[in-house]
Amino acid sequence: MSSSSARDGAGGSSRNYRSGFARNLARLPSSIVEGLSRSIARRAPRSRPQGIQVPQHHQPPPQWPPLPAATPTPPPFVPEELFFFSAFEQQYGGHHPFFYGCRLSEVLAIARREGKHVFVYLHDPAHPYTEPFCRGTLCSDVVVEFLDANFVSWGAVTGRGEGSSMAASLQPGSFPFCAVVAPVSSESIAVLQRVEGPVTPSELVEMLQRTIDEQRVAFRASMADDHAAAFRASRAEEEERRRSALRLRQEQDAAYLESLRKDQEKERSKRTLQEGTARPKPKPSTKYPGQAGRETSRTTQIRAPAHKETVPSHTTEANTKVMIRFPNGERRQQSFRHTDTIREIYKYANSLGIPGIGKYQLVRSYPRKTYGHQQLEMNFGDAGFHPSVTLYIEQL
Repeated sequence: MSSSSARDGAGGSSRNYRSGFARNLARLPSSIVEGLSRSIARRAPRSRPQGIQVPQHHQPPPQWPPLPAATPTPPPFVPEELFFFSAFEQQYGGHHPFFYGCRLSEVLAIARREGKHVFVYLHDPAHPYTEPFCRGTLCSDVVVEFLDANFVSWGAVTGRGEGSSMAASLQPGSFPFCAVVAPVSSESIAVLQRVEGPVTPSELVEMLQRTIDEQRVAFRASMADDHAAAFRASRAEEEERRRSALRLRQEQDAAYLESLRKDQEKERSKRTLQEGTARPKPKPSTKYPGQAGRETSRTTQIRAPAHKETVPSHTTEANTKVMIRFPNGERRQQSFRHTDTIREIYKYANSLGIPGIGKYQLVRSYPRKTYGHQQLEMNFGDAGFHPSVTLYIEQL
């Protein structure tokens, strides 16, 4: 018996798999690669027993005589995928590992879903060691239970269909030939273990258990690396979102302050203009110089009530400027009375008929505060909108 390691020219270059436990990579034949995208099992797996304890001792290799093997030919209507399964049961009976009767691409997909490796057996009917290996080792209770519990098994005849292609790809050194493989990409598989020549049941189970243990250690190390990389990526993404949110808030605050500055300048200019037009021009004086002081005082006393009448009242005049910014970038400004409520702003925004708004609420950016339906009856004075305010439409 022999357990082969990496072999140059085995259909692919050597490469690490799961932290260095892969023996070699084997490139899949094109006939198998074409089926990787159509991986649907044709036969449901039977229930499998739990894993068993691996024997810790070796038995001497059996002294099998070179007997001719004659594999009965299945009926001609048996599909190619079921040829090995049908021929094997016809020759050795129904007590054997559960071999999937489908293409290798489908078996690889099943193994990937179940999180297991694939046990591949290439059957050479003409080899003298084939029949004693199948009867004494492959169909033994310990091997059947171990394979069904830990692997997805697949077999093929070396001279037919995919069996011929896999024999050319894996290049067995001798028979019987078994291998443990795992999918790497759509065009190659990782050969984790090769068993060439006759072996006893305990030897086969021990080699398979050792392969499982090696892959489990490598898998844990790989998962730890993956988790660390995912954590670093998550931290970087969270930091980028935080920076983006900070930039957006700074831009909104800057826009709000600029809009507020412009509104205040307009308000000051308008107030100055109103004060200039309300003040009457002084009449030319015809009095003597001594009477100028008394006339100026009298004029001031008379002019004061007239100036008071021209000042707009907070309760009667539209003296609060409200700038509304819509999601599409539009800006609309409207004047309201000091005693108006926030409901009037909603009425005004709805009357504009700007499409694509839907349900929304009014938001004051700096400091941020929302004015929804609970604040509809709040007047502008209580809300602190006087003399001007900029509100955003925030869609719900």
